[in-house]
Amino acid sequence: MGILDLAVFVGFIAVVIFVGLYMSKDADDADGDGKKEASDYFLAGRGLTWWLVGFSLIAANISTEQFVGMSGQAADWLGMAIASYEWMAAVTLVVVAFVFLPKFLKSGIYTIPEFLEYRYNGFARFVMAVATLVILVGVPTASVIYSGAKVISVGFQDQTLFGLDLSNITVGCWIIGLLAAAYVFAGGLKACAWADLIQGAALILGGVIVVWLAMSTLQQADPAELAKTARDTTVTAEDLQQANAWQRFWKLNDAPLPEGKLHMVRPADDEKIPWQALLVGLWIPNFFYWGLNQYITQRTLGSKSLAEGQKGVVFAAFLKLIIPFVVVIPGVLAFNLFNSDLASQAEGKNAAVLEGFERGESMIFDFNEQFAERNPELAKRIVAANAEAIGNDPAAADSDDPKVLASANAAFVEVAGQAAEGPSKLEVSQQLVGYDYDAAFPTLLRNLLPEGNGLKGFVYAAIFGAVVSSLASMLNSASTIATMDLYRLARPRAAAGELVGIGRLFTVLFVLIACVIAPELDDPRFGGIFNFIQEFQGYISPGVLAIFIFGLLVPKAPRMAGTVGLLLNPVLYYLLATYQPEIAFLNRMAICLGVILAVLTVMTVVKPLKEPVQLPVNEEMDITTSKPALLMGWVVIALTAVLYYVFW
Repeated sequence: MGILDLAVFVGFIAVVIFVGLYMSKDADDADGDGKKEASDYFLAGRGLTWWLVGFSLIAANISTEQFVGMSGQAADWLGMAIASYEWMAAVTLVVVAFVFLPKFLKSGIYTIPEFLEYRYNGFARFVMAVATLVILVGVPTASVIYSGAKVISVGFQDQTLFGLDLSNITVGCWIIGLLAAAYVFAGGLKACAWADLIQGAALILGGVIVVWLAMSTLQQADPAELAKTARDTTVTAEDLQQANAWQRFWKLNDAPLPEGKLHMVRPADDEKIPWQALLVGLWIPNFFYWGLNQYITQRTLGSKSLAEGQKGVVFAAFLKLIIPFVVVIPGVLAFNLFNSDLASQAEGKNAAVLEGFERGESMIFDFNEQFAERNPELAKRIVAANAEAIGNDPAAADSDDPKVLASANAAFVEVAGQAAEGPSKLEVSQQLVGYDYDAAFPTLLRNLLPEGNGLKGFVYAAIFGAVVSSLASMLNSASTIATMDLYRLARPRAAAGELVGIGRLFTVLFVLIACVIAPELDDPRFGGIFNFIQEFQGYISPGVLAIFIFGLLVPKAPRMAGTVGLLLNPVLYYLLATYQPEIAFLNRMAICLGVILAVLTVMTVVKPLKEPVQLPVNEEMDITTSKPALLMGWVVIALTAVLYYVFW
């Protein structure tokens, strides 16, 4: 960075932190006794207005896990199909605003697991609290730390800070994790919400800047080089010569399925988002994330009233329609413009494994098809060595087809995996890849942002601030669950000051755990950070959604239904993932949801409650529905349908 870039970066971050902590300080003493109350720290005193709720939802959600993970999936084969996570979320948020939120605010709960105790039993609350903590700390928190560190390691290669190598992913993880912990330690949810107000706007603006720069670069790029990245092999340099930037983008990436990147629908055998997932599977993580995930719903639980909460949630739904244009499209453009850079990043990740191969280490070496395309002779040598190691016919190594080489090697890897359970154990290497897709967005930042005019400083500040803001939100939510759902069960009479203090201690503990996990996500076996997040949520989200459907909509569902749904889901998902790995994870979620709903239906028919459960009522909460928000909700749904029509 130039001097002006650095000044803008430091100044922006300082302003965000100051505003967040200053505004949270005003609410520290809601009752005038000189002490911070639990509701002040964990729920911002239940005083968040609609614009704070809306921007906070977006800033808490959109971070480097999207800019790195989702852009990476778009740079790979999925393209615009990954935008379904965003556009379906818009519809999901509208449903949450008018179905889930009224129930939650009326009951006055602090946490989502707390609702389960009132509706089902204390054990269901305990199980969900523990499961949520494990997922929240080990998956999204660790993922955001890793993806933020990825931006640092790619954007600041061969640079140091106080003697620390910024290109080292582990160094970046600890820098980001510790900064986020310090922030939430001091301010709680209200600090997060006010910081999110600034960060959310800056993040969208920063994304728009990157898209504009990428499109400008696409317009000026050499048509002959661009044509090499076309999904339709009939596209030539002449076809691109007179085309404008948008036309070039469309010509390069539009093609019949499964090659085209501009389709929302994918083939039935797609391993990430098959078309069937649009019907059921993709709705499950969306409803879990936006309606039943403490990290997100904590913002809505802190709403000043139901109307304010609904307006904020619908506002966030509208913003979700914009996100693919500043996250997904840049990922696609990154491959069109800088695929050689993504290949170079992959070479760096592959280096240690290839050194082991050349030394003749005794193991099975894994690689994907794109690695074989870029390194055909090396792929042949690896296939031959692997075949010899497991005693198979090395004839496959004679092929020049990357698909044949990759398929044959995958079979050898599978044999090695089975042998790993017996006496003839064969270790499998980290997978060798052709491109590092998680480096797509960081590569755009490094190559497109001009140095010295402050623009690079602003965009990096927006990205970095979003990381810290999202992490602070996650850590605040995790500490809320640990304190209110677990610690308070052991000490039900704990004073408010004690609860806040314990919440801060949990914050420190959780960030240390996440910082240890985060560097491991650089391993290609996770299939990209975004895939890692969604896959692991499958162990909890279908069961949670099922028991909340029954808890909210089936008054006589028995109390044991909550525990059964929570415990049954991870067992089902594990069995499907282990014995039917060819089923896409979104389809596995759909199967789990269907089975659990069937089981809960049988339980309700066989032994229904004699009287519906009476939930607690928060008399201080205004639960009048917002009619303007309802109207705008229908507008958001209509706009979503239009976007699907355009990109179908």
